[in-house]
Order: sequence, then structure tokens, then C-alpha cells
Amino acid sequence: MQANPQTDWSGKPYHSLDYHLKTTFGKKVYRLSLDGGMTCPNRDGTIGTGGCIFCSEGGSGDFAATRGLSLDVQIASAKERVARKTAGKNVSYIAYFQSYTNTYAPVSYLEALFSEVIARPDICALSIATRPDCLPPGTVHMLSSLNEKKPVWLELGLQTVCEETARFIRRGYRLSVFEDAYRRLKADGLTVIVHVILGLPYETKEQMLATVRYLAALRADGIKLQLLHVLKGTALEPVYQSGAFRTLEFSEYLELIGECLKLLPPETVIHRLSGDGPKSLLIAPEWSADKRRVLNSMLHYLKENHIYQGMSFDG
Repeated sequence: MQANPQTDWSGKPYHSLDYHLKTTFGKKVYRLSLDGGMTCPNRDGTIGTGGCIFCSEGGSGDFAATRGLSLDVQIASAKERVARKTAGKNVSYIAYFQSYTNTYAPVSYLEALFSEVIARPDICALSIATRPDCLPPGTVHMLSSLNEKKPVWLELGLQTVCEETARFIRRGYRLSVFEDAYRRLKADGLTVIVHVILGLPYETKEQMLATVRYLAALRADGIKLQLLHVLKGTALEPVYQSGAFRTLEFSEYLELIGECLKLLPPETVIHRLSGDGPKSLLIAPEWSADKRRVLNSMLHYLKENHIYQGMSFDG
């Protein structure tokens, strides 16, 4: 693999989340997926009732703790899931509010919820998955205040910059809404991680890369590159079953990830390269169910083809 002259990512050809956490906190850090008890404006009738076309009943939080449990119980349960990895080690945790839209509530509720979590000494950072149209000024100001105590990350579900695709997947907001939220979050000193879905129905490879180029130009703090999964019970399922589109083949996805990484600036943290849906719900692509094989093959592909993050970035 050609050496990257700009930085050291400890043997990986991209700026991985694991590398970022170790260099930032000086220890191994695990995420605890939590449920804040909120819904989504794309489900409760404010914008829509069915959610985004790819979204399961779990609201993208299929691996999160059970809804309705106290935070103490959720955190204890989430820790138990990684207990074999953490036994006897000096570790810390990120509180990750994953299910649905985690700023879709009054500021008073959010402040109490998030303050309770970051007050815990074993929590080193707070990560909040949300929509850019659910970030009013008061909420952003509150999050900025919490950020002075411990790092606060906002994870925004952009998915695509193509407005036609956004309408098809029922995203429920225009790109200008994302741009406004991103600008205000960065102005208040918050870390922003952007979710992108690769392989959305009817998008060309060039359209997918246009989304990545857009985020590269923004120099987003972090990015999650998510393979499109077709899950049981979603509005996407009947569209797929009708034969209207196909999901990406493994070889296509490897090539696409390589192209994406080359476009991104070296400082952008790669939080995800594929993602995985619950095996009990996964319809397609079937190859994505073997997460270890996918990630190992991806690393081998990048090294074999001398691809590293930022090699085509011209910013």
C-alpha cells in the first residue's frame, strides 16, 4: 500500500473511528446504543406517517436497548452485550441515542435526558442521531452547552444530495434544510457526522459519488457510509420484490467504497463502511449478513489496490 504522507492511521488505509477514539481518549471506547423514547416527524403525521422507505419499525435502532426501560437499565444491558470484550480492560463508552429522531422533543426533556447520561464518569461522549429539520435554535444552544462538558456529536441522516432520490425515499426535507442545520451546528462548535446510503434505488454510481464529493467539500467531521439493506416490513420491501431495482453486488460495493474513500479529506473520520441489518429482517443483499467477511475483504481490496483515503481529494 502506498504510504499516505499526511497522517498515520495505524495500518489502515482510512481514518477509522477506532483510530480516532484511541487517539482522542487514549483507550478503547465502545458505543452503547440507547433509546430516548422519541418518535419521528416522518412517522407521527407532522411530515408523514410511514417513515423513510428503508426504515424498519425500530426506526434504524434495531440494535438499541428496549424502549421504555430506564437509562440505568439500558446502559447496563448495553454494557453486558460487550462484556466479553471489555473484561479486565480500561475502557470507556459513548452514549449513542440511535432509535428514531433524538432531538424531536422539548428542550427541557432533551436537556434532562442527555445531562443524566454525560454526568456518568464511564461515558466519554454523547452521540445523537437526528434529522436536520429537528434542530431548532434552542436545542442547538443546549447541545452546545453540554459540549463544553463532554464531546457531543450530532449524526444527521442526509443519505443523498439528489433531490429526486430524496423524494422517492420519503426523506421529508430539502437539501437546503440540511445545509442550514449543518451550518448552525458547526457555528456552535459541535461535531457533525453525516449518514449516506449507497445503492439507493435508481441512483447511478456518479450520483452516489456526488453525495460524497459534496460532504468532502464541506469537510464533514465524520461520515457513515451505509450499504442499502432491504428489510422485511419496510415500504422498500414490495418495491424490491417487484423487481423495480436491484441491490449492489459485493464486487460493486468494494469498488464504490474505494472511490468514496479517495474523495474524502484525510481528517474526516470514517464511522462506518457498510453497516448491517438484523439478520432476522434482512432480505437483500444476502452477502452483507457476513459482516466479518465484508470488512476483511474490504481492507484487503483497499490495500491490494493501493487505495487510501484522500488520495483524490483536491480540497
